[in-house]
Amino acid sequence: MSVKFGPAGNAESFSAKYKSSLDAPAWLAGLGLDCYEYQCGKGVNVGEETAKKLGEKARTAGIALSLHAPYFINLANAETVDKTAGYVLAACEAADWMGATRVVIHTGALMKRTRQEAQATALTVLPEIIQRCDAAGYGHITLCPETMGKINQLGDLEEVLELCALDDRLLPCVDFGHLCARSLGADQGPEATKKILDRMASVLGEKRASHFHSHFSRIEFTPNGGEKCHRTFADHGGYGPEPEPLMEELARRGWSPTIICESAGTQAEDALTMKKLYEGYLR
Repeated sequence: MSVKFGPAGNAESFSAKYKSSLDAPAWLAGLGLDCYEYQCGKGVNVGEETAKKLGEKARTAGIALSLHAPYFINLANAETVDKTAGYVLAACEAADWMGATRVVIHTGALMKRTRQEAQATALTVLPEIIQRCDAAGYGHITLCPETMGKINQLGDLEEVLELCALDDRLLPCVDFGHLCARSLGADQGPEATKKILDRMASVLGEKRASHFHSHFSRIEFTPNGGEKCHRTFADHGGYGPEPEPLMEELARRGWSPTIICESAGTQAEDALTMKKLYEGYLR
């Protein structure tokens, strides 16, 4: 097994040539990439026919699919569990149509509560969501709670790993840019990267941790709030994290996660840069 690399949504270079995401799998395969994360952050608006066509084209091109569920999901609010479940189920339905095996979900906002109170709610709500997914026939789809970039959001590494420990089918979506942003630049570099991966292995077990889902991009952050916006690998204004430490460590460990690049407009090109870095460390 090896690491899969691909973009979140469509890069500007793709959109300049093509109008439909149905052309994305063949285009990505032509670049030498391995996966594609379909974006439903603003709502699940893809129809069954289009989703199935995308799935067929992805299988033909050898591109693995994942799907990002709506941003509105909030596991930390018990009062909106029906809405949250609806968003997750809609995302799983679309993922099932297209043959995507992973659905990334946001964890939620603190909403003037302590982190402990918000996390306690999420630990109750997530099993309910899993039960509803199972009842609807989506137990084969892996839900991936994501580490978040803003300090007032639920979803630091420990919180996400505690959520994933609820069920063996859950995998963390570790966003290294988000972790860098919410730590105000502390969680980056070789030692921090090793510590993150070690912690994942400690909580989930090495075998399960080795297949984690990931988002990666440079992130601009503010001293008070954390994440401000995504940047590109061409932006060298002190925006972290650098991709090399993660690529080197994945090669050393022999892990095989899915790395989705979320750079702002150059996500396909930057994903390819990471793949080449990774392959260089394998030699």
